[in-house]
Amino acid sequence: MTSSTEGRERPDTADTAAAAARTDGPAVVLVGPPGAGKSTVGAVLAARLGTTVRDTDEDVEKAAGKAIPDIFYDDGEPAFRALERAAVRAALAEHPGVLALGGGAVMDPGVRELLAAHRVVFLDVEMADAVKRVGLDAPRPLLAVNPRQQWRTLMEQRRPHYTEVARATVTTAGRTPDEVAELVLAALESHPA
Repeated sequence: MTSSTEGRERPDTADTAAAAARTDGPAVVLVGPPGAGKSTVGAVLAARLGTTVRDTDEDVEKAAGKAIPDIFYDDGEPAFRALERAAVRAALAEHPGVLALGGGAVMDPGVRELLAAHRVVFLDVEMADAVKRVGLDAPRPLLAVNPRQQWRTLMEQRRPHYTEVARATVTTAGRTPDEVAELVLAALESHPA
């Protein structure tokens, strides 16, 4: 069940933080494609909620001892996805703050099942904004050949899963990280645990 959060009055951050603290797991889980701003918005949210941010891509790199592109090239996508699944499972169980998931994590049915019990917000981004934010020439294994077409294809495959797991969708088009964070906080107010 997803609803769009476009603009509301500023929620009371203390109330949002208190509501987040009443349940197990992260205060909020951010999902979305590369360039949606999950890490950047996650840091803003963590500061406002007085908590920490955790990024499962960083957890995967730490566990593997190498960068994600190297995992893909050296070990293959199945090995990366197994590491990612383990990282998501651990973070959902251990981290009480803001959690940013890698863009493809929602493709795993087990991850989607795990996310069902959590406050998930889908950060939806247009390709033009994603290009501005991260560029499509960055070292992203799944975007290595014809990155614009690959990005479109990935979004066609992933969008249904992002919306499936999300309690709310926040469109990031033309918005600053602070503005997106405000909308995420409003979504948390509107869709408590």
